Amino acid sequence: MEKKEIVRKGYNETAEILNKIVGIDRKEEEEQLKLLSEFSSRIPPKGRILDAGCGNGAYSHILSENFEVIGVDISEKQIELAKQNAPKAKFICQDMTKINFPDEYFDGILAYYSIIHIPREEHQEVLRNFHRMLKINGVVLCAFGTKDDPESYNGDFFGTRAKMFWSGFDQETSQKIIQEVGFKIIWSKLVQESPKWGENYHLFVMAEKLY
Repeated sequence: MEKKEIVRKGYNETAEILNKIVGIDRKEEEEQLKLLSEFSSRIPPKGRILDAGCGNGAYSHILSENFEVIGVDISEKQIELAKQNAPKAKFICQDMTKINFPDEYFDGILAYYSIIHIPREEHQEVLRNFHRMLKINGVVLCAFGTKDDPESYNGDFFGTRAKMFWSGFDQETSQKIIQEVGFKIIWSKLVQESPKWGENYHLFVMAEKLY
């Protein structure tokens, strides 16, 4: 099965389970919510935000209270839930590597736990496209893996029989790619995914488009 199809099918199969377990209440993700608040503080009032790999719309729900939000996800089931969970936002079911909004269209782009499911040879092009779609002084907030991982799989995603795919670079390489496509890194930090899922950490990076 093609890698992206594994991701699409895996999140379709686990959508309802994840929505019940995680829902739109992310209080256990205290650090992630703090970073989201900092991201929001850099977006102008009524600004336009892309939630790339929006899942069930939990973060779109928060952001859409103050901003115009467009969420994109490859999973049809996740998009269905996102429309219910974040009725103020707009959602599109699409592979986030194929997003083609106009140049300088967004004030901010969020990619929480989504780039990690894209084959790493496509990471640079995804980030370059983010840079293209952002306005000058726009910001991105992205989560990456922490290890050199050409590809890995799990056949028991969230305790189900669903299969899942991950891919990524080490921390230094991911930050280098961000800079190579034209972003200036504001900060980067390691954040634990959620205590309930174990000791899994991700690299969160906030960066700005200066030109």
